[in-house]
Amino acid sequence: MKVQVIGSGSWGLALACVLAGNGNDVRIWCRAEDDPDTLRRTRENKVFLPGVLLPENVDVVTEAAQDSDIDVLAVPSHVMRTVAASLPLSTSAIRVSVAKGIENETLLRMSEVITEVAPGGPVVALSGPSHAEEVGRGLPASLVAAGTDAAACDAVQQAFFADNFRVYTSPDIVGVELGGSLKNVIAIAAGACDGFGFGDNAKAALVTRGLAEISRLGVACGADPLTFAGLSGMGDLITTCMSGHSRNRRVGERIAKGETLDAILGSSPMVAEGVRTTRSAVALAKRKGVEMPIAETVHAVLFDGVPPGEAIQGLLQREAKPERG
Repeated sequence: MKVQVIGSGSWGLALACVLAGNGNDVRIWCRAEDDPDTLRRTRENKVFLPGVLLPENVDVVTEAAQDSDIDVLAVPSHVMRTVAASLPLSTSAIRVSVAKGIENETLLRMSEVITEVAPGGPVVALSGPSHAEEVGRGLPASLVAAGTDAAACDAVQQAFFADNFRVYTSPDIVGVELGGSLKNVIAIAAGACDGFGFGDNAKAALVTRGLAEISRLGVACGADPLTFAGLSGMGDLITTCMSGHSRNRRVGERIAKGETLDAILGSSPMVAEGVRTTRSAVALAKRKGVEMPIAETVHAVLFDGVPPGEAIQGLLQREAKPERG
């Protein structure tokens, strides 16, 4: 297939490697400010994905084209609207969203944003436990391609599927997108557990209760509850809360150790999607009448000036209740 990857950050580069390895005709769109000439020459982005070389058969371009079968939108969620609206994408190509976030202003998922600003071909969400640092090096990973158009999901599965990159399909794009987005919020809390040295028991409890929050909100938004027991729910949550690669987990860890959010975000060009998604998660939960105490606690620490230690105590002192209510 002819595949165009929009975005040359770590995830766009890693997915371009997978797609090219499968024999697809691949090009990757790179902003002029991200130094496309160096990427063409060295085949490496030392900032976003050091040590991973882009295959020689991947073209690096600065202008998007309209002749692709699949457009993979691999840009951060907060710029998805601007990028999707500004590029001349084919109206017949399948659009694959690989961003994990919920738009702050509208509370729309990324597939909804893409459909709104760039109407055309079907939209598929590709999500699951998959750090770019591992995928780019060919380590095994499994993801889910979700959408309401079964043929489009099958085409995305075919384009990406490899021995070390398994892709399943699902009709539940709501659940897959929400699972991939909301787990980043819980990962910030899990990082705080690490920063405070609370141990494995506390972290396991937090991750488990975090999954319950994600599932509650997802079901209220129309998702299948079983989706959250799968790769884009529990699988992605485990990876993001436990891994040393996780930017969101590191944010929480550094917050617990006394650093400010501004200092943390200013120290790296990499985007921690969970920070912005925390605002959206709390707002969406309020709209749906869903209780999300962990997400609300993360919000209080990040944006309301509540000290992390005090916020944790608030969680621990919540009233006793049944596990399943």
